[in-house]
Amino acid sequence: MISELKSVDSCPSIPKLPESLKSGQWPTALAPMQDITGLPFMEVVSRRGPPDFFFTEFLRVHAHSKIDDDILASITKNPTSRPVFAQLIGENIEDLRRTVREFRQHPAAGIDLNLGCPAPRVFKKNVGGGLLRTPKRIAEILKMLRGEVGTLLTVKMRIGFEDDRFFDDLLEVMNENNVDLLSLHARTVLGGYRSHPSYFHVGKAVRNLECPVMLNGNVFSASGASQLRDSTGAHGVMIGRSAIRNPWIFRQIRETQSGKDIFLPKLRDVYEYVDDLYLSLKKPGVDEMKSVARMKKFLNFVGLSVDPEGKFLHEMRRALTKEDLFSVCSTHLLDNGKESQLFNIKPFDGLVARPSSESIDSGCQV
Repeated sequence: MISELKSVDSCPSIPKLPESLKSGQWPTALAPMQDITGLPFMEVVSRRGPPDFFFTEFLRVHAHSKIDDDILASITKNPTSRPVFAQLIGENIEDLRRTVREFRQHPAAGIDLNLGCPAPRVFKKNVGGGLLRTPKRIAEILKMLRGEVGTLLTVKMRIGFEDDRFFDDLLEVMNENNVDLLSLHARTVLGGYRSHPSYFHVGKAVRNLECPVMLNGNVFSASGASQLRDSTGAHGVMIGRSAIRNPWIFRQIRETQSGKDIFLPKLRDVYEYVDDLYLSLKKPGVDEMKSVARMKKFLNFVGLSVDPEGKFLHEMRRALTKEDLFSVCSTHLLDNGKESQLFNIKPFDGLVARPSSESIDSGCQV
């Protein structure tokens, strides 16, 4: 049974964490999402109000791995001035040790261990969320990391693999290895992204951990973020898919904490966001159809707040060229006076992103 431990307010590791952008406010973080949260998306979000912390896409660590250039760029070339944590996923201690030592040459705010990825191709290799079945192995990895990481050591995890049977043990492991921050996605690995989050577990982690806890999972709006943070006692809130849909959410949370009216984007703002995103993501030499296909990963979430019937989603998914895509965007975001209409703060009821974007087969999008 976990004993009662120090409150977050008295936790000695809090001063070590980077300060929030606005002094006195609780922090936000952009959740790491594979093939999403590279430097281009970090920059696009930051132009609309950055989070307090960034986390890179995970670096898969194995015997022949090296630091990926794009992941490194999101740390070394990030113009936002906000701290960026390097996220690693792996289970071989010596390979992880080698990688952490390589990162010492670069200005990462800390090292984050991924214990939450729910993709079967990942957890079947006993990494990411797969490790939640073996708390003793996690303890061995964290013991090594604690000895090697000279900056902050953070962990991103879910409440368990198929259930919460090891949850108390996992909290003990975090305490024993002096983890500096835990980001907790309030679902199991097999719960994917469609199961109901268990915020009870976030509150339990807050009460029993010696380090701060960032809440993650189904944070749709600034008001929702504040309510969840208040009800669980979390140190702050980490947001993933809702920041794809609404890149102003971190600004809105900051405004909510300041007691100000929040910025309410109009559909013209959304069009400008889509245009900015396309230009930022496009790489020289990449086929146009591939660029459009990648954009759809983002627009599947944006479209949840465009129109309640899902017409934008339906038409956008059938676009093959840039011209097709932006014709759809013009129709639904600009034409016939739509540019002045408000973008819905939350997803419309009954709309979901493509099933492949929300199933456990979709990769690590938290």
